[in-house]
Amino acid sequence: MTSTICSLNRFEDPVVIKKPMLRPLAAVLILGVANLAPACLTPAFAAAGKITFVSQGGTYQEAQTKAILDPAAKLLNITVNQDSIPDAWPQIKAQAATGKPIWDVVDTPTSNCLRGGKEGLLEKLDFSKIPNGAAMPEKYRTPYSVAYEFYSTVIGYNKKSLKKVPQSWADFWNVKAFPGTRALRNDPQTVLEAALLADGVPRDKLYPLDVDRAFKKLQQIKPDVTVWWTSGGQSAQLLHDGEVDMTMIWNGRASAVRKDNPDVDFTFNDGILQDTQLCVLKNAPNLPEAIKFINAAVSPELQANLPLYIDYGPGNPAAFKTGKIDAKRASELPSSPENASKQALMSEEWWASDAGVQAKARWLKFMQ
Repeated sequence: MTSTICSLNRFEDPVVIKKPMLRPLAAVLILGVANLAPACLTPAFAAAGKITFVSQGGTYQEAQTKAILDPAAKLLNITVNQDSIPDAWPQIKAQAATGKPIWDVVDTPTSNCLRGGKEGLLEKLDFSKIPNGAAMPEKYRTPYSVAYEFYSTVIGYNKKSLKKVPQSWADFWNVKAFPGTRALRNDPQTVLEAALLADGVPRDKLYPLDVDRAFKKLQQIKPDVTVWWTSGGQSAQLLHDGEVDMTMIWNGRASAVRKDNPDVDFTFNDGILQDTQLCVLKNAPNLPEAIKFINAAVSPELQANLPLYIDYGPGNPAAFKTGKIDAKRASELPSSPENASKQALMSEEWWASDAGVQAKARWLKFMQ
């Protein structure tokens, strides 16, 4: 069986796969499944089973389709219908409220999984039925989700315009020793971590974040930040065009810029490792198939396929032991054992807590 992509959109990537699109979800909830585009549903009737899988679209979802979704569909003899949305949280809430969701499995930030589980919107996973997930490190799963892919927030820089290149957030903050124009993300997540790392907090001692200390450190560099970027595309453009000499940037964006501009490079040193995880909506219409799909999707063999198509790391570290990922490719991936050891693992649990919510509110005042 194969998977069918019905809409795409992630990290401002353009839509490149031309397929009939799902109607807007609100319309689906009103009109019912019978009115969906035929291309999205026809394969399901011939399959032994089906699920609806949701991710963030773009080249990321294209890569998943080739690396994981199509192989899992074939392995399980099911059809994997696909939808995409940049932010799944509002629709997770909307579908759960009906008691009859349309989606089954969602690839979404871990904070959404934690929040959804707490609010009763997601199924609690029985890991005895997901042995591939159970074998993963405990820090890579929650009661409601399991790690699917990793990416990193890193320091990107222009080797040509800088006399010395930054290799840590302490270097980034040191405007005297590392003169040049700088950009940071306009978001407290990762920026507060970077500030604390710059202030000497060990990577494994970041949480709970000392928010007062982080904002004090941010006040030091705020006058020297040329741009506070708001999208991955903007951060890449700033670095590519030489508008800034160094910037906080996602590793996938930095890799793409480096391929096009040899003056640009980045480091995983002091990176902030983040993941998205797979979760299942409460009362999912195809729950048994959804659980089987998750087990297949996080298997080492299928996880090891992902880096063949995109610069994101597998969520299951056992993927690096399959022999599919050579040493050179592993050195380019955020979740390889060597690169992961240089980084801090973001605590989505902390950001989903009251303290995290308060830190986000404080950020808005800081940026005024």
